[in-house]
Amino acid sequence: MNFKPYNQNQLVLFPHSFDDLISSDHPVRIVNDVLDNIKIDPLLKAYSAEGNPSYHPRMMLKVMVFAYMENTYSSRKIEKALRENVLFMWLSNMTIVDHNTIARFRSKKLQSAFKDVFTQVVMLLAEEGLITLKEIFTDGTKIEAQAGRYTFVWGKSIKTNKEKMLRQLEDLWVYAESIASDEDKDPEPPEFKEISKEKVRETAQKIDRMLKGSDTVDKKGKAKAKAKLNYIKNNFEKNLEKYEQQEEILGDRGSYSKTDPDATFMRMKEDHMKNGQLKPAYNPQISTENQFILNYTIHQNTNDTGTLQQHLENFKESYGEEVFSQIEAITTDAGYGSEENYEYLEENGIDAYVKYNTFDKEQDQNYQQKHKTFSKENLHYNEEMDFYVCPMGQRMEKTHESSRTTKNGFEQKLSHYQAKNCEGCPIRSMCHGSKNNRSLERNHNLERHKQKARELLKSEEGIKKRKKRCWDVEPVFAQLKHNHNFKRFTLKSLKKVEIEFGLHALAHNLRKKVA
Repeated sequence: MNFKPYNQNQLVLFPHSFDDLISSDHPVRIVNDVLDNIKIDPLLKAYSAEGNPSYHPRMMLKVMVFAYMENTYSSRKIEKALRENVLFMWLSNMTIVDHNTIARFRSKKLQSAFKDVFTQVVMLLAEEGLITLKEIFTDGTKIEAQAGRYTFVWGKSIKTNKEKMLRQLEDLWVYAESIASDEDKDPEPPEFKEISKEKVRETAQKIDRMLKGSDTVDKKGKAKAKAKLNYIKNNFEKNLEKYEQQEEILGDRGSYSKTDPDATFMRMKEDHMKNGQLKPAYNPQISTENQFILNYTIHQNTNDTGTLQQHLENFKESYGEEVFSQIEAITTDAGYGSEENYEYLEENGIDAYVKYNTFDKEQDQNYQQKHKTFSKENLHYNEEMDFYVCPMGQRMEKTHESSRTTKNGFEQKLSHYQAKNCEGCPIRSMCHGSKNNRSLERNHNLERHKQKARELLKSEEGIKKRKKRCWDVEPVFAQLKHNHNFKRFTLKSLKKVEIEFGLHALAHNLRKKVA
């Protein structure tokens, strides 16, 4: 028999090198070269000069980023790879790091420094000509949080419970007043409009005094009232304190999870129950160019409309005013088409290829055929004299103006118009369903922005950008979610979740660079 030599105890003149086992174009070398060419000064600030020497942060950063490129997200699996995987052993120079140290580095050391690392890598990609940073495509997705799916706190439930408490307190007050003696009756009864711990305490004391001074023959009713009063004394103040704490956590949100208070309950596309169930999640937003992620932010909003300005402000903060001012155009779907967003983009000189909520319907001929006569968008408007004309030719004069403020504090100005006489109109039932004359409200500034967006979106360049958006930003989420199994965060809290998503984003960019 003829075999090649095999002797595990054979000595060698020159020791083996891991470098010989890794090809020159392997992705691990790209990670090594790229992260060797960035500054890690912000990361160094997370370390103390005192105590035992720490593992080198550049080495830890390389290991963490490459682990995410290899779909290895568990700190224990990363530790295992450092002991057994040639690629990790070469990258760490045979340094063995325990999983607790890896977890602390990811969740704490990277917290204030990772966005700077990510930005530097994107600028390196720009220097290589892979991106221009002049046009961006923005979109968002919802990713489930590492939280219990049934550990919810709802803002509406808190409001309902407080209203019930107020009604119970008022009902007990009314009963106590009805049986109280003349000298115990309060000449100035309390107003039951808003409940508070002080109001509960004061009202309970007054009710207690009235019940004690009463000589009513309704002994059974009085006993029930005393039992209710004892329940109020023992529970209402405690419950109100709990509700105050919950409302502080909620802020402007409608819900949060008890096991991750930063997570908001959102409707997800991945619905394992097939019943539209809400799950605790975050709303990551990304901007891409040529499928490279240029910027990412994590939001607690359940929709995308209120995220764009904060996302772009983060872009400006990360890259600086000079780079931000180079952005010429942004393309998004209809989830971002609000007056506030259009105004912000106009102020910053960015062409807004941003759909508004009815843009796609306007392109649907069947929809337009059905609604072209009676929809308010198709009514004739005389800009010079500021009036609308109804389908029967009647002038709809302006009646008044009003304003409203969005959650972000943006003020919208509305104009209101109304027809003078719809009685006897033969097409009234098709025109509107109001019992009075037809009225409508218009936001003229928003209409101006929509017309500008309409012209951009329907232009030759706009059609190209709308097509490009479908294969620029959306496939990035598909890559992360389906090809790399990133469907649920492994860390908790907004800051840690941002680091985790950033690691996925940087790993994606480096994979794209290798490809």
